[in-house]
Amino acid sequence: MSVLEQEVPNVDERGSAPFVGEERRAERVECVVAPRERHERDATLVVRGRNAARPARCRKRRVEGRERILETTVVEGGDAALVGRRGLGAPSRGEESADVEHRSHNVLHIDVITLFPEFFAPSIGLSILGRAQERGLVRIELHHLLDALGDGERADDRPFGGGPGMVLRIEPLARVLDAILDAAPAGERRAIVVTAAAGAPFRQRDAERFATLDRLVVICGHYEGIDERLVDLYAAEEVSLGDFVLTGGEIPALAFVDATVRLVEGAINAESLASESFTGDALDSPAYTRPAAFRGHAVPDVLLSGDHAKIAAWRRAQSRERTIARRNDLLERDAHQEAEPPDAPPPER
Repeated sequence: MSVLEQEVPNVDERGSAPFVGEERRAERVECVVAPRERHERDATLVVRGRNAARPARCRKRRVEGRERILETTVVEGGDAALVGRRGLGAPSRGEESADVEHRSHNVLHIDVITLFPEFFAPSIGLSILGRAQERGLVRIELHHLLDALGDGERADDRPFGGGPGMVLRIEPLARVLDAILDAAPAGERRAIVVTAAAGAPFRQRDAERFATLDRLVVICGHYEGIDERLVDLYAAEEVSLGDFVLTGGEIPALAFVDATVRLVEGAINAESLASESFTGDALDSPAYTRPAAFRGHAVPDVLLSGDHAKIAAWRRAQSRERTIARRNDLLERDAHQEAEPPDAPPPER
């Protein structure tokens, strides 16, 4: 089955429609998209994969009375597929605003190298990730590692020294990385990240740093990991999602991308970012909404008082209590960082 067929299954195979924002029911219409010329700014997501010779399907949703189209387009004469996401009322090809041109130099480019690009397609076109791409703040490109293989070549091989499992080979990974970096502008600020259970734990400060870059490259580890020489040759960072092991690096990669994109300026409301967990040294305070009482549990009176000073004080106290009870290590880490001088910058490789 091709990548495109897996990205947009038939209605009968999907069952109930997924929630998109306030969506509770979705009207989906299967259609065929004819191949057409690639336009650099028409698509918000680029998927590079094999088996892109057939016309792709698209589905149309009605969300809150508006139609939003998730469109999959095959590039004529090529082996890449563009997956664009555009709502009705968005500028057409001939009507694209100059604002997109103006923002192009501030776009965060994210490249994900993976054995399973189809894993990402349903998620990175929706919600905050999808809107950030529609606004021209972020451009995400998926690179299928299998496309970098020569005839009879494998993506993995047995580890030197023996032992169980397989290791992703450095040669195909290097080909993809070289192509990305060769096409990138000179002097861009970038980070290359490898998902690895043995890597440093991913923290909010990592997402904050990535969000200020020009390019983030994420390599999805698999099997027993990747050839260590890639880390040395490309000054890559090995990063872990947590103290557990997953089948592959696609889930951590998606988490890293999501955590980063939401911090890109303009992706979400700045006020929301200022008060959420891990901003500073504490967890967020409890949140409540209607109804004011439910099954004998009432919303704290202070939140209904209208006294903003008291509400702010209550939230600060609740945030600290929650942090002490659940993540006291955050307070200890913050105190430790204040007591020590800042780290020296890493040596250049």
